Amino acid sequence: MDYQAIIDKYYPEDTELRRILITHSQSVARKALQIVSSHPELHLDARFIEEAAMLHDIGIFQTDAPGIHCFGSQPYICHGRLGAELLRKEGYERHARVCERHTGAGITKEQIEKQQLPLPHQDFLPETMEEKVICYADKFFSKTHLDNEKSIEKAEKSLAKFGEEGVKRFQEWERMFEIG
Repeated sequence: MDYQAIIDKYYPEDTELRRILITHSQSVARKALQIVSSHPELHLDARFIEEAAMLHDIGIFQTDAPGIHCFGSQPYICHGRLGAELLRKEGYERHARVCERHTGAGITKEQIEKQQLPLPHQDFLPETMEEKVICYADKFFSKTHLDNEKSIEKAEKSLAKFGEEGVKRFQEWERMFEIG
């Protein structure tokens, strides 16, 4: 797979949004690949992780998030699902699953129904180890402060506003992926 060709297809012009997408995705990919290197016992697919990390936010251009130069019509919470649809059309189901499962520490059907989120009523939780690694790595980087990697404490705090369940999932990943 040529992830750069897919990025070029959906972000063809040199814009601030493209810069944000690529910079954020490179940070996530770098952290995810550090986890791959640090944990050979997990037998993670490094090539897939790099590709999927670079494409996990491909759908943001379709959302309404002016603070990060997104001027689409959909709510930002839908960016993962929108990206998944794009990647499924491209023939990349495995990568699409990362898109739709990386938001927060995953989103449950119960959360969608309770919070009346504009998403299909189903679970969007990372299931494979590769999905979990990318979701975990993503929590350390925002699209508004591209140069800063969050501490574990700040990543947990940003998840806490969406409920304790996501924080618990994230802490489980901390135990799996952090060194020493």
